[in-house]
Amino acid sequence: MTHRPPIRIATAGVAVTSLLALSACGGGDDAADADAWILTGGGWPTIDEDLERWNEQAEDGQQISVEEFENDAYKERIRTVVGSGEAPTLIMSWTGGALNEYVAQDRVVDLTDEVGELESRIHESVWQNGEVEGAQYAVPMNDVQPVVMYYNQELFDQVDLEVPQDWSDVEEAIEVFNENDITPFSVAGGSVWPALMWLQYLTDRHGGEEVFQTVVDGEAGAWSDESILFALETIQELATEGGFDADTFTGVDAGQNEDARLLADGEAAMLLQGSWVYATVHSDFPDFAESGDFGFAEFPVLEDGAGDPSNIVGNPANFWSVSADSSEEEQQVALDYITEHLYNEETVQTMVEGGGLPPLNDIDDVIAETEDADFLQFADELVAGANHFQLSWDQAVAPEVAQPLMENLENILLGTITPEEFAENMNAYQD
Repeated sequence: MTHRPPIRIATAGVAVTSLLALSACGGGDDAADADAWILTGGGWPTIDEDLERWNEQAEDGQQISVEEFENDAYKERIRTVVGSGEAPTLIMSWTGGALNEYVAQDRVVDLTDEVGELESRIHESVWQNGEVEGAQYAVPMNDVQPVVMYYNQELFDQVDLEVPQDWSDVEEAIEVFNENDITPFSVAGGSVWPALMWLQYLTDRHGGEEVFQTVVDGEAGAWSDESILFALETIQELATEGGFDADTFTGVDAGQNEDARLLADGEAAMLLQGSWVYATVHSDFPDFAESGDFGFAEFPVLEDGAGDPSNIVGNPANFWSVSADSSEEEQQVALDYITEHLYNEETVQTMVEGGGLPPLNDIDDVIAETEDADFLQFADELVAGANHFQLSWDQAVAPEVAQPLMENLENILLGTITPEEFAENMNAYQD
């Protein structure tokens, strides 16, 4: 789930662009200057501007050169250059499997003793994503995007229901909405990746965050865990027994915001989607956004589940690591940037005013001044109160596993494979 923009900012893809040419990657000719690779579109111009400000105020030898990449081009190149010892000084990742790989190969620096002050500002549920085997190898560097449940209050009023707080409420809502010819949940099954949010939340609520961690750790047979099978079975039940619109949901395209339109037009009562959809609704369906019927809530509790109901899923920011293959001087520049400049006041203000949510515990006043204060405060409390913030599975697994994961999930939605066959297919990719 990386092509999704932060709220109130649209994604725009452009080709690879070299902004500065102060040094080559991997410890180039300049003994002190560092370098960083970032992405295009979304909120990345804010990061680019932040690095430019660092360069403007930094002393000679403290400069950081920047290159921009499209998302897919970045993913194709970064693992190669890290593996060959030619990585940029600041390595951006989504953590998960990629970070584990970098640590196992000794390609990134242990930052534990350097980032204590920054840690004190970051929500724990986000910070822990940069930790590997008790050491901090990556730190968050932009905004978070939790997945939340949006709803249409007018439809709930129409059938005299409260927004579901637990799974019994969900089952009742499905029954009542179907009796009133209203689709309970809008799901963009045609895009597949929105269904991953359902798989993640249901697995976590049923078995806790440890279930997927065994997948990330490469344990044999990890995809056959009963909680993953429960989640897959529940998704297929939602698809065939009235939770989703069985006749149309596999044709709904999230890229065209069709899932949000169904909610806004009153054709569906609820929508599980990322925080970026809040901005989508405001930009594409302003009448609904301003109607007072556009609501948002946490994913319901699974009464008998072993998972912590405070757990959330989504995108817990992108992270910076420091290349162990860079020179000591380059590493020091990167560390100075992280410890002295990251999440500075001006950049945080820009992020929040653009609708982004930095994972910081000291920005209540900044949030309160924005036009999106209610939603940002809700999302901030969600992240602050979470015991665990699960990175999107398509980012958490090894890159070569992401595509098979989405293909098998699509077959689950289409009903062409069983949960057990899904697990068998995915277990083939475990180490």
